[in-house]
Amino acid sequence: MASGSSLTGPAVGGEKRLALIFAISAIGILQFGAALATTMFDEVGSAGSVLLRQGFATIVLLAVFRPSLSLLTKDNLRVVVPFAISFAGMNLLYYAAIARIPLGIAVACEFIGPLAVAVAGSRRKRDLIWIALAVLGLLLITQPLQEDSIDLIGVALALVAGIFWGLYIVSGVRLGHRMEVGQGLALSMVIATLISLAPGLYEGGANLIAPEVLVVGFAVAMLSTAIPYFLEMQAMRRLSQTTFGVLMSVEPAIASVIGFVVLSQALDAPELGGIACVIAASAGALSEPEAPPPIDA
Repeated sequence: MASGSSLTGPAVGGEKRLALIFAISAIGILQFGAALATTMFDEVGSAGSVLLRQGFATIVLLAVFRPSLSLLTKDNLRVVVPFAISFAGMNLLYYAAIARIPLGIAVACEFIGPLAVAVAGSRRKRDLIWIALAVLGLLLITQPLQEDSIDLIGVALALVAGIFWGLYIVSGVRLGHRMEVGQGLALSMVIATLISLAPGLYEGGANLIAPEVLVVGFAVAMLSTAIPYFLEMQAMRRLSQTTFGVLMSVEPAIASVIGFVVLSQALDAPELGGIACVIAASAGALSEPEAPPPIDA
């Protein structure tokens, strides 16, 4: 695999376009999987759904990438464990949030994490324009938060999930530069599943092994973990933390659309305006000339 120093001219642009395809595809697949997961909440709860999702994904990733135990060195664990903790915390809290509030609103609140990464990592004044535009979009999308009927616990859960999302971005970049993507992700998923085991068993109980629940759980695992997170790791290796964080601003827009199509969660005019803003912010960030970080570390 070539190092960042060997990427010049069209190669740099090609890496960035490839990262864009990886990231946007991951978002769409992940949010469709999240919508599907809500159909299991009545049977196994949000934590049980996370356990099934991560458990099946772990089995698949271990079978595909077959990570060697020799990779569990002290230096590698320093990047694997933080990524696993942020991954498990993000998903447990996010699923608990979408059990209480609409999908698009939950993602918009959760975006505080990636946005914080973008603000903290920015070294160009022009980046502040795209960050401000993303903030405006989020404010428009979250207009329903002004209604008395919104579940404040759900909002709080989504906001804390956003903190873990920000940690996921930072630790994911480090993991992607330290280890081969598939093997690092597989090892992280083992630890993340162990973290989710107790709350998942508590909420899901015997329903976790019901055949119809297992079928949906496997589908959610593929759509919401194995496929999108592998794609995101590929994108992280090709983009800076700032660009990746701002690019993720398109996620509330995609989640709102999927929530409308799949879950019949209607969009109003302010939310549509917010979607336009966050898409513009993402496009603006990607249009900036920027050399990608080294692929090999």
